[in-house]
Amino acid sequence: MTESGDAPLPDGVTRRSFDGEDRLATRGDPVYGEPTDGEWRLWDARRSKLGAMLELGMDTGLDGGETVLYLGAASGTTVSHVADVAGPTYAVEFAPRPARDLVDVAETRPNLFPLLKDARKPETYAHVVEASVDAVIQDVATRGQARVARLNRRFLADSGRLVAAIKARSEDVARDPGDVFEDVLESLRQDYEVLATESLAPFHEDHLAVVATPR
Repeated sequence: MTESGDAPLPDGVTRRSFDGEDRLATRGDPVYGEPTDGEWRLWDARRSKLGAMLELGMDTGLDGGETVLYLGAASGTTVSHVADVAGPTYAVEFAPRPARDLVDVAETRPNLFPLLKDARKPETYAHVVEASVDAVIQDVATRGQARVARLNRRFLADSGRLVAAIKARSEDVARDPGDVFEDVLESLRQDYEVLATESLAPFHEDHLAVVATPR
């Protein structure tokens, strides 16, 4: 795995003191009962794969202000933080129940656009998503995670970034996670140049963070 060092945080992401400990924070309305400090809300790395990447000092290539396509938005925990610091943010979620919560999150974030769609079928939302987004952020709990990233490559600018959290147990619960990750990376490399990878432990077990750029 590629060591990522201690990269600077994206604009709009800072550190604030919560219970005497410096933690990641963004400015926005709370979403999942997270602690707040005035206008700032804790970005809990144990509930967010992207938050864990930033907490670990990984260079995601995100600067803040990007146009983002977020795959696997669920009820809005992480994508709400993304929308706090990004530009237009398209949030794709397949399951109706969390998508309803996502719609509520978007009510106070006019740049957040919930899409009740399947990330495995990008043609169903191609008419909505901008043709050239700056970042695709992926956190989907499904088999074929590399395929999802490759299918959504169509939306990503040539200079853009794929920032993905690969879940070994979603691919194959019986296989060694390291072997699963090798297969996923091999598939990704057909359409992406992998810039960095890092385990998300101790925040998320059997997860691999991947940052890549389109080939």
